[in-house]
Amino acid sequence: MDFQYWHPAVEKMPRDRLESLQLEKLKAEVGYALKTPFYTSRLAAAGIHSADDIKTLDDLRRIPFTTKHDLREGFPWGFLAIPRAEVVRLHASSGTTGMPTTIYFSRDDIKRWSGFVARCIYGTGCTKEDVFQNMITYGLFTGGLGFHAGGEEVGMLVIPSGAGNTFRQFRLMQDFGTTVVHATPSFLLHVEDRMREAGVKREHISLKRAFAGAEPYSEDTRRRIEGLLHIDVYNSYGLSEMNGPGVAFECQCKNGLHVWEDGYIAEIIDPDTLEPVADGETGELVLTVLCREATPILRYRTRDLTGFYTEACPCGRTHRRLRRITGRSDDMLIINGVNIFPSQIEEVIMGIKEVGNNYLIVVEKYGALDRLTVKTEVGPEIFMDDSRPLNALKERIRATLQASISINPKVELHEGGSLPVSEGKAVRVQDTRPRDV
Repeated sequence: MDFQYWHPAVEKMPRDRLESLQLEKLKAEVGYALKTPFYTSRLAAAGIHSADDIKTLDDLRRIPFTTKHDLREGFPWGFLAIPRAEVVRLHASSGTTGMPTTIYFSRDDIKRWSGFVARCIYGTGCTKEDVFQNMITYGLFTGGLGFHAGGEEVGMLVIPSGAGNTFRQFRLMQDFGTTVVHATPSFLLHVEDRMREAGVKREHISLKRAFAGAEPYSEDTRRRIEGLLHIDVYNSYGLSEMNGPGVAFECQCKNGLHVWEDGYIAEIIDPDTLEPVADGETGELVLTVLCREATPILRYRTRDLTGFYTEACPCGRTHRRLRRITGRSDDMLIINGVNIFPSQIEEVIMGIKEVGNNYLIVVEKYGALDRLTVKTEVGPEIFMDDSRPLNALKERIRATLQASISINPKVELHEGGSLPVSEGKAVRVQDTRPRDV
């Protein structure tokens, strides 16, 4: 395989030089942090009063963790390190669970961010000959403008179609020969369903690749999308606190997400003890930004669960790789005392070929006990008016789930297209239990 490198000298930099570069950038980032209201006191309490107090990368562990709660407490200006007149853009989280988190960018921050996203895109084999349709939400959400700028940096023709309006998406694909799209995995599954409704045949579109992110998804879901649309799907990882997309991305090998370590320092910790886990073990991802002057964030607890690959990647890049994000430490469901992650359920049902492309997990209180219901659509080959194959499929799903998660769920089968579809991040769990339980 012929691999593409956007910045080969950096992407294949020897580890000792890469770590020296990280240390240089960490010192600069600590210098920016000391200009913010939040970190001035936080770092002083840790005995860090200047960038020169950082001598080695091991000194990173002297810095306390930063949490989403901290960012909300610091809203709106507590994490700003440069004069407001030098800020050219802000992005913010949705704030659906409380005060939004706001990230500011200088002009140079935007250039650096665009470069990292371009590195991701180019590393999958894309070139300026490609037509890139960005089917993700624009606005304060970082995914839209982040990928847009990265695509333009590569030189691709970028179509800012945004999310939703699936039939218009098909028209754009056909009119302009779209070869690459960016969307949530749930929306890509939805696209395949709507293609059949719209009478759009696969040979009518030129699609080759898709970038899928913004929500965790299983390897079975990736394989299903690739099989349905006959494309290569690449896993993308980012979060608004670390700019957005461009933190980590799969190369053409598709065997882990390369963290761009000249822009970020990644740690994996035990979410309970807060101590580092051994290489290869699963834990919570902690990130420090090294490429932003306006909003420095140090040792941010992402709550995302993953681990490092320990072996080298065949592509020759030296930047460490993350395993697929399996969920979030704060998304874990405790059902009758059993710990379950939604990703475990998805992995099971997406591995059953008769199951459709949409599902919903419902948790409710039933007397003194919790009850788990898994609602899933079925494929078009299953006739909803014939109870025998439906009952057999329902029992197979139930038994397979019980073997995987040790919980005996209730399973409901629904016609294709009958469960609600989200045009942004999919809502896969409805937990109706009282909050004090």
